[in-house]
Amino acid sequence: MFSPLEQFEVFALIPIYFQTSQYNIDLSITNVSLFLALAFLSYIILMQQGLSKAGFMPTRPQIILEELYWFVVNLIKQQSGTQGLRYFPLFFSIFMLILTSNLIGLFSFSTTPTSHLVFTFTLALMCNLTFIFIGFKENSWKFLKLFKPKGGPLWLFPVIIIIELMSYLLRTFSLSIRLFANMMAGHALLHILSGFVTTFVLIGSLPGAFVVALLVLAIMALEFFIAFIQAYVFLVLLCIYLNESFHPEH
Repeated sequence: MFSPLEQFEVFALIPIYFQTSQYNIDLSITNVSLFLALAFLSYIILMQQGLSKAGFMPTRPQIILEELYWFVVNLIKQQSGTQGLRYFPLFFSIFMLILTSNLIGLFSFSTTPTSHLVFTFTLALMCNLTFIFIGFKENSWKFLKLFKPKGGPLWLFPVIIIIELMSYLLRTFSLSIRLFANMMAGHALLHILSGFVTTFVLIGSLPGAFVVALLVLAIMALEFFIAFIQAYVFLVLLCIYLNESFHPEH
């Protein structure tokens, strides 16, 4: 690979095409869908290992699973209250899917699903549509109070409502772009620095190659933390948006 962006190319591993009289349907298995499936499989294996061998003396998978469980539970309680715990399975699954997708991309010759905007945008869109449904389910038409803050002059209300509505609709883009951009930038930086190592070796500057290699290892360690932080930030924002669906009054 010569370009830092070449690693984000989507290509078909197993082409599957269907052609009808009106549409061409592409159901090919791509590199992104493969690693997304592997990320989901990793989550399932962790759940299976942590639950099937659960006991008084916890195993390592059980400890990891319990820590993640209480981490998500406490976060939901802090941001959404006890009401939000009804949606714990959804939030925990989203958190684990993002986390495993972030981590699996750190292995050599792998693909990071969360570094593709189509995946993060679809996930954010489905979450925001769910919050709208929850808002109307919990508050009926009172949910629209979310777009009409209390106080302020009446003549400003039309402008404020438009701004609040646009801000709410743009959440899908902010959620998806934040995650996509951070993961994409980190992997592109690793690619560039790794190229510097090769260049220094080719020109015979081993000390320079050693220094850059240490920097690559440091960035790699940082990427492990960023993988968790980005999943955490995504979950925090989802909890905040869920709380607004429960309590639309400003």
